[in-house]
Amino acid sequence: MKYFWIQLVLIVGSVSMALVFIRTWSQAKNRAWKRIAFSLFVVVNVYAVLRPTDVTWLAHQLGVGRGTDLVLYVMVLAMGFLTLNTFLRFRSLEKKITDLARTVAINEGMRHNDERLGAEPAAGSGAGAGADAAANADADSVKA
Repeated sequence: MKYFWIQLVLIVGSVSMALVFIRTWSQAKNRAWKRIAFSLFVVVNVYAVLRPTDVTWLAHQLGVGRGTDLVLYVMVLAMGFLTLNTFLRFRSLEKKITDLARTVAINEGMRHNDERLGAEPAAGSGAGAGADAAANADADSVKA
Protein backbone atom coordinates (compact mmCIF):
# COMPACT_ATOMS: atom_id res chain seq x y z
CA MET A 1 0.00 0.00 0.00
CA LYS A 2 3.05 2.19 0.46
CA TYR A 3 3.55 2.59 -3.32
CA PHE A 4 -0.10 2.59 -4.33
CA TRP A 5 -0.31 6.17 -5.65
CA ILE A 6 2.81 6.10 -7.79
CA GLN A 7 1.81 2.70 -9.16
CA LEU A 8 -1.64 4.05 -9.95
CA VAL A 9 -0.21 7.08 -11.76
CA LEU A 10 2.21 4.93 -13.80
CA ILE A 11 -0.44 2.38 -14.74
CA VAL A 12 -2.94 5.09 -15.71
CA GLY A 13 -0.22 6.68 -17.86
CA SER A 14 0.52 3.38 -19.60
CA VAL A 15 -3.14 2.65 -20.23
CA SER A 16 -3.65 6.20 -21.54
CA MET A 17 -0.80 5.74 -24.02
CA ALA A 18 -2.31 2.43 -25.09
CA LEU A 19 -5.72 4.05 -25.65
CA VAL A 20 -4.24 6.85 -27.75
CA PHE A 21 -2.34 4.29 -29.79
CA ILE A 22 -5.41 2.11 -30.23
CA ARG A 23 -7.41 5.08 -31.52
CA THR A 24 -4.90 5.43 -34.38
CA TRP A 25 -4.85 1.71 -35.23
CA SER A 26 -7.03 2.26 -38.25
CA GLN A 27 -4.32 4.33 -39.89
CA ALA A 28 -2.27 2.44 -42.46
CA LYS A 29 1.01 3.86 -41.21
CA ASN A 30 0.84 1.77 -38.03
CA ARG A 31 2.37 -1.51 -39.07
CA ALA A 32 1.41 -4.76 -37.36
CA TRP A 33 4.82 -5.28 -35.77
CA LYS A 34 4.64 -1.81 -34.22
CA ARG A 35 1.24 -2.62 -32.77
CA ILE A 36 2.52 -5.86 -31.30
CA ALA A 37 5.66 -4.23 -29.91
CA PHE A 38 3.71 -1.38 -28.34
CA SER A 39 1.16 -3.74 -26.82
CA LEU A 40 3.98 -5.84 -25.38
CA PHE A 41 5.63 -2.68 -24.05
CA VAL A 42 2.45 -1.66 -22.21
CA VAL A 43 1.99 -5.13 -20.69
CA VAL A 44 5.63 -5.28 -19.55
CA ASN A 45 5.39 -1.74 -18.21
CA VAL A 46 2.31 -2.53 -16.10
CA TYR A 47 3.95 -5.73 -14.84
CA ALA A 48 7.16 -3.88 -13.93
CA VAL A 49 5.17 -1.27 -12.03
CA LEU A 50 3.27 -3.91 -10.08
CA ARG A 51 6.30 -6.17 -9.45
CA PRO A 52 9.48 -4.03 -9.28
CA THR A 53 11.40 -6.76 -7.44
CA ASP A 54 11.05 -8.99 -10.52
CA VAL A 55 12.76 -6.29 -12.61
CA THR A 56 15.62 -6.21 -10.10
CA TRP A 57 15.86 -10.01 -10.22
CA LEU A 58 16.00 -9.91 -14.05
CA ALA A 59 18.66 -7.20 -13.89
CA HIS A 60 20.82 -9.37 -11.63
CA GLN A 61 20.37 -12.31 -14.00
CA LEU A 62 21.55 -10.16 -16.90
CA GLY A 63 24.54 -8.80 -14.97
CA VAL A 64 23.13 -5.32 -14.32
CA GLY A 65 23.33 -3.97 -10.79
CA ARG A 66 19.79 -2.64 -10.29
CA GLY A 67 16.41 -2.90 -11.96
CA THR A 68 16.34 0.85 -12.53
CA ASP A 69 19.62 0.63 -14.44
CA LEU A 70 18.16 -2.11 -16.63
CA VAL A 71 15.09 0.02 -17.34
CA LEU A 72 17.35 2.97 -18.20
CA TYR A 73 19.42 0.89 -20.62
CA VAL A 74 16.31 -0.43 -22.35
CA MET A 75 14.90 3.10 -22.61
CA VAL A 76 18.14 4.36 -24.19
CA LEU A 77 17.88 1.61 -26.83
CA ALA A 78 14.20 2.39 -27.40
CA MET A 79 14.92 6.11 -27.83
CA GLY A 80 17.67 5.29 -30.33
CA PHE A 81 15.23 3.14 -32.30
CA LEU A 82 12.53 5.83 -32.22
CA THR A 83 14.98 8.51 -33.32
CA LEU A 84 16.22 6.41 -36.23
CA ASN A 85 12.66 5.47 -37.21
CA THR A 86 11.58 9.13 -37.17
CA PHE A 87 14.62 10.20 -39.19
CA LEU A 88 13.96 7.56 -41.85
CA ARG A 89 10.26 8.48 -42.02
CA PHE A 90 11.03 12.20 -42.45
CA ARG A 91 13.62 11.45 -45.12
CA SER A 92 11.07 9.34 -47.01
CA LEU A 93 8.43 12.07 -46.73
CA GLU A 94 10.89 14.72 -47.93
CA LYS A 95 11.68 12.62 -51.00
CA LYS A 96 7.97 12.15 -51.75
CA ILE A 97 7.29 15.87 -51.37
CA THR A 98 10.24 16.73 -53.63
CA ASP A 99 9.02 14.30 -56.31
CA LEU A 100 5.50 15.69 -56.05
CA ALA A 101 6.71 19.29 -56.29
CA ARG A 102 8.77 18.46 -59.37
CA THR A 103 5.82 16.75 -61.04
CA VAL A 104 3.51 19.68 -60.30
CA ALA A 105 6.11 22.17 -61.56
CA ILE A 106 6.60 20.27 -64.82
CA ASN A 107 2.85 19.93 -65.42
CA GLU A 108 2.21 23.59 -64.62
CA GLY A 109 5.08 24.64 -66.88
CA MET A 110 3.72 22.55 -69.75
CA ARG A 111 0.22 23.98 -69.23
CA HIS A 112 1.58 27.52 -69.07
CA ASN A 113 3.59 27.03 -72.29
CA ASP A 114 0.57 25.56 -74.07
CA GLU A 115 -1.57 28.54 -73.05
CA ARG A 116 1.12 31.05 -74.00
CA LEU A 117 1.79 29.52 -77.39
CA GLY A 118 -1.88 28.89 -78.09
CA ALA A 119 -1.27 25.22 -78.75
CA GLU A 120 -3.76 22.54 -77.82
CA PRO A 121 -2.75 20.30 -74.94
CA ALA A 122 -0.78 17.29 -76.09
CA ALA A 123 -2.52 13.92 -76.02
CA GLY A 124 -1.80 12.02 -72.85
CA SER A 125 -0.97 15.11 -70.82
CA GLY A 126 -3.52 14.77 -68.07
CA ALA A 127 -7.27 14.64 -67.63
CA GLY A 128 -7.99 16.60 -70.83
CA ALA A 129 -6.61 13.79 -72.97
CA GLY A 130 -9.28 11.36 -71.75
CA ALA A 131 -12.07 13.85 -72.43
CA ASP A 132 -10.69 14.58 -75.93
CA ALA A 133 -10.56 10.87 -76.73
CA ALA A 134 -14.15 10.41 -75.58
CA ALA A 135 -15.30 13.40 -77.67
CA ASN A 136 -13.51 12.02 -80.74
CA ALA A 137 -15.13 8.62 -80.23
CA ASP A 138 -18.57 10.25 -80.02
CA ALA A 139 -17.90 12.29 -83.17
CA ASP A 140 -16.83 9.13 -85.03
CA SER A 141 -20.01 7.31 -83.98
CA VAL A 142 -22.18 10.21 -85.19
CA LYS A 143 -20.45 10.18 -88.63
CA ALA A 144 -21.03 6.47 -89.07
